[in-house]
Amino acid sequence: MSDTRTTPPVPGSVAAAPAEEGSRRPSPALTPLGLFTVLTGAALPMIDFFIVNVALPAIDHDLHAGPALLEMVVGGYGVAYAVLLVLGGRLGDMVGRRRLFMWGTAAFGVTSVACGLAPGAWWLVAARIAQGAASALMLPQVLATIQATTSGAGRARALSFYSGTTGVSASVGQVLGGVLVAANVAGTGWRSIFLVNAPVAAVALVLAGRAVPETRSERPTRVDGLGTALLSLSLVSLLVPLTEGRATGWPVWSWVLLAVFPFAAVAFAVTERRLERTGEDGRTPLVPPSLLRVRSVRTGLAVVVPFSLGWGGFMFVLAVVLQEGLRLGPLAAGLALVPMCLTFFAGSLAGPRLFGRYGRRAVTAGALIQGVGLLGVAAGFYGGWDERGIWGPCVAMAVQGLGQGLLLPLTLRTVLSEVPVEQAGVGGGVLVTTQQSFMALGVATLGSLFLTLSESSGMRDALIVTLGVQMVAVVVSALLTLRMPRRAND
Repeated sequence: MSDTRTTPPVPGSVAAAPAEEGSRRPSPALTPLGLFTVLTGAALPMIDFFIVNVALPAIDHDLHAGPALLEMVVGGYGVAYAVLLVLGGRLGDMVGRRRLFMWGTAAFGVTSVACGLAPGAWWLVAARIAQGAASALMLPQVLATIQATTSGAGRARALSFYSGTTGVSASVGQVLGGVLVAANVAGTGWRSIFLVNAPVAAVALVLAGRAVPETRSERPTRVDGLGTALLSLSLVSLLVPLTEGRATGWPVWSWVLLAVFPFAAVAFAVTERRLERTGEDGRTPLVPPSLLRVRSVRTGLAVVVPFSLGWGGFMFVLAVVLQEGLRLGPLAAGLALVPMCLTFFAGSLAGPRLFGRYGRRAVTAGALIQGVGLLGVAAGFYGGWDERGIWGPCVAMAVQGLGQGLLLPLTLRTVLSEVPVEQAGVGGGVLVTTQQSFMALGVATLGSLFLTLSESSGMRDALIVTLGVQMVAVVVSALLTLRMPRRAND
């Protein structure tokens, strides 16, 4: 299972660099227990992103937080997570991916306890930001370790499990949050949603030391400090105002930050291009521009963008509709997502076999099936808004989940297929940063559209319009799959 081949050169791209780890010595294989361990690390950040949603009313009641601070409890975690993912991937390439995975896991456990013991709202906000930073150290090492220690069918299977895990975690987070808040374990109430992370992180830490092989780049380079700062400024200036602006009444600072974004983004692109061309002080760019010229990376990320935008917005809007529109409790609202969750996982497992037979047509089919399911969800809600309860959208959401389960894992596999092993950390970091950033952007944009329209047109009509916008994103995803390589180079 170890990757002992050298990636074919791609002229003018980072893939032209020699795959040191593959050509000099084979990486140790990732065992089933090691894969289970890193997938646990992939699940924790995603679960914690969604688990807090159902607990916000209880947090507000206990800590007197108010809408703006509650938005920061959610948004602070997401922004810190997205901003530091690429840096986390680069650090893993430098100091060792297992080592950084263990550091991130330990920090995640400690910051989770800090969240659970928070005496006030601002303490909770600060702890959530730290928790997001810990997640950013941990998660990129998962994809990088899979990339460095598997190949061929084993890699395809591992990526399918990874994608299925992240997809299922969204629903599991909301279900688990509802159960824990309702159970009020030992009188901890909402605090248990954070405290439960500590024993899970401790077990993952022990298993990582025993079952996850250590890998790193053979030629570690210095951290690109300026690039890191400019990327952070770009993401913060975009995500913070879009996440917090509505709750705070769109103050002046939100518009100032939005005005900063295009300048920061252009400065980041110019800086990275110049650094890759000159190689000043032996440093390499945080995000090498040549990495984005690799066809599999460029075309795969183009599909990830509209998919993540639509999926992030859909999950947020659906949670509001089920709880505030249909008046379902947190547990029932979470259970309504289970059919989509199960078919997503089934699609993830079936994807590698279908891709081996049909190539990228399997990815396109996934996008089309997702679109059919989304149309069914819209029709179901429009035709029976107050009558169907938890079971109304289940069949359509199951179809939608099947399409997503085919689309996402195969796209992730394609993105990473031509990334050389020594760039596995930065490749995984760029991929996950794109995914998480556009999920957050989807929550901010589609969520704001839905909440604004629901005040004037009612929740049902607002939902239909919002799903229509998401349908555009699905169509764009389907068209972009036609530009992907016909086969992944594993």
